[in-house]
Amino acid sequence: MLTGPVLGPMVICGVCFLEENIQSLETLGVKDSKKLTIRKRTELSAILKSICFSYQNVIISPQEIDERISLRISLNRLEELKMAQILNHLKPELVYIDAADVREERFGRSIAKLLNYSPKKIISKHKADDLYPIVSASSIIAKDMRDRLIEELKKNYGDFGSGYPSDERSTTFLREWIKKNKKAPPIARKSWETTKKIIREEIFNKKITDYV
Repeated sequence: MLTGPVLGPMVICGVCFLEENIQSLETLGVKDSKKLTIRKRTELSAILKSICFSYQNVIISPQEIDERISLRISLNRLEELKMAQILNHLKPELVYIDAADVREERFGRSIAKLLNYSPKKIISKHKADDLYPIVSASSIIAKDMRDRLIEELKKNYGDFGSGYPSDERSTTFLREWIKKNKKAPPIARKSWETTKKIIREEIFNKKITDYV
């Protein structure tokens, strides 16, 4: 089952620090972005972008996430391609990656094959944003960017919450939109089970009961 937000884009970030500046991340209180408030993420993101050597965000729209189905690309593979795109731009010597694959080393090897340069080492680990401050830093910048994009979308769509399936505001928004428009909104990931389930309930099942 696909996890993550059902509404809004995915944001992946890569950030580079000089080795002598890595210790400053712990001093700043850098940790897993999910454990920080929106305000704290915003504050830390601004600081991190000002003190890092370089960084890059890649924004993946709901449409691109859904299009991978017709291209027969798994979500893990899409993330590998985007991470490799970032690494090829930044070209860090030592790479730390939050592994999306159940097999950590396989994820790292897959990304290595996509690179146009040879880093000294690739460390691919589950929950890397808990283990390595530099991965936490990239997670904070990415999450802050997504927060900003969500706020921009709300100017057009109203307050739909965080976009996560666990957020009742988000699922209520999605259900009401589908009920009214007979289709998912442009900001929804149509390949997500949450979206497909609501479509089944609000469109296809309703058609059957219309004649009762």
